[in-house]
Amino acid sequence: MTSANLPTPGRALAIGAHPDDIEFQCGATLAKWAAGGCTIDHLVLTDGSKGSWDPTADTAELIRSRQEEQRAAAASLGAKGEVVFLGHVDGELQSTLAVREELTYWIRRLRPDVVLGHDPWKRYRLHPDHRHSGWLTVDSVVAARDPHFYPSGDLSHHRPSALLLFEADEADHTEDVTGFGESKVAALLAHRSQHQSTMAIPPGDDGTALAAFR
Repeated sequence: MTSANLPTPGRALAIGAHPDDIEFQCGATLAKWAAGGCTIDHLVLTDGSKGSWDPTADTAELIRSRQEEQRAAAASLGAKGEVVFLGHVDGELQSTLAVREELTYWIRRLRPDVVLGHDPWKRYRLHPDHRHSGWLTVDSVVAARDPHFYPSGDLSHHRPSALLLFEADEADHTEDVTGFGESKVAALLAHRSQHQSTMAIPPGDDGTALAAFR
């Protein structure tokens, strides 16, 4: 059984393993919801420090650049919520109880109606950060909704109304994003450090690769 087109939520939290994952996987949906008045928050779990094919790259500068790019990408989608970086080392993310507690904190603090994240059950997923991000998202939604997980006097438990997992092998929900493809592309292009490695846009491109990417 499949569903389509959730009512525009009041607040949505998108959780991604790396800067740019969210824009790739659900950028048009977020742009549509933002246009409908939804507050969009981004939660990025790693520092993006492996996101270059240049072995001489300055990783500290890369981390800084990717955070700036992520903020610009969120703005391109019309997102007006928080952009949070947990800063775990790229490629070394683990779905531990400690990291689950971090995500639980942010779900309770931001109190989203809808949470979006990687599907941990996707077959043949190679990148470990994507797998662990998916498990952390699912497990943290469970923890955040129940008061006896990580009890805190500062934040009460919170139960989102929906959890949407992107990249699913067997999708059972769709969102009509007609008219929001350009917003997604603009958000992806904000991730300038990834043009060559992820988007196959060479330095000094005259527009040919960009046209193909669109």
